[in-house]
Amino acid sequence: MNADPSNTSNEAACALAHMPRKGLNSLRLGVSGVLFAIAATLHPAHAQGTQPELKSAPSFVDNFSNFNQSRWFVSDGWTNGAHQNCTWSKDLVRLSDGVLSLGFEKRKLKDREFACAEIQTKQRYGYGVYEARMKTGTGSGLNAAFFSYIGPQDKQPWDEIDFEVLTKDPSKVQVNSYIQGKPKNGKLVDVEGGADKGFNDYGFVWEKDRLRWYVNGKLVHEVTNPDELPTHSQKIFFSLWGSDKLTNWMGAFVDPGSKVTMQVKRVAFTALGQPCQFPESLACSISNSN
Repeated sequence: MNADPSNTSNEAACALAHMPRKGLNSLRLGVSGVLFAIAATLHPAHAQGTQPELKSAPSFVDNFSNFNQSRWFVSDGWTNGAHQNCTWSKDLVRLSDGVLSLGFEKRKLKDREFACAEIQTKQRYGYGVYEARMKTGTGSGLNAAFFSYIGPQDKQPWDEIDFEVLTKDPSKVQVNSYIQGKPKNGKLVDVEGGADKGFNDYGFVWEKDRLRWYVNGKLVHEVTNPDELPTHSQKIFFSLWGSDKLTNWMGAFVDPGSKVTMQVKRVAFTALGQPCQFPESLACSISNSN
């Protein structure tokens, strides 16, 4: 969702950008998928009080000392839709000295003039602490994102929790969530020092009755409305992509002229009630009371 909730065209653009992704061993969302999404909206399986406790893969920390192929799937050879001006390329996912890099560059790939990068977990995760330490490049019309998502291609309603740096302005990060494919809770928050100047810590704490977003350990947004809380286990994603269509939201696309990168030093998931896994983790410092 755009920073201006009253701008319906921006909200629609943001929703378009978050159309369900092609997942592991699945096809692009076709007519049947659209019908499923419509049916899920008309007949929500989302009612609070009717959902069982979420299933979740175990807690983990990945410092990218190597690329764990059993954990991560690399998107390659498709786009998320006409709004995206780049094709996912596995060649733009690199690992060096404990830093994972996702790239965006001018390189014709299939029917797009640019190539971009995305990874996603193969497993799904439920309530807990999600956190990443990352740094982004800059450029109008680009989006560097750390988020969780599940949707119709996994035969689930569309739920999502986001951190998105619209790199036209790396002084801020957008937080939001999607429930039944509808944007909720959108807010732009400051990143002290800038998302592009150094590595920053982004984390969200997802509980059954509350969702909180943190930047560098500081609480920046909180939601407790039951109708605005995800209720389905999700995969974890990192992506860097561009658009020359979503200008109201991401800014007018400008060819950056050289490769842009998003760098990730660490990602972790800590299930609720489990011990914190490293000293800087949010799970070490937060509780149900703060």
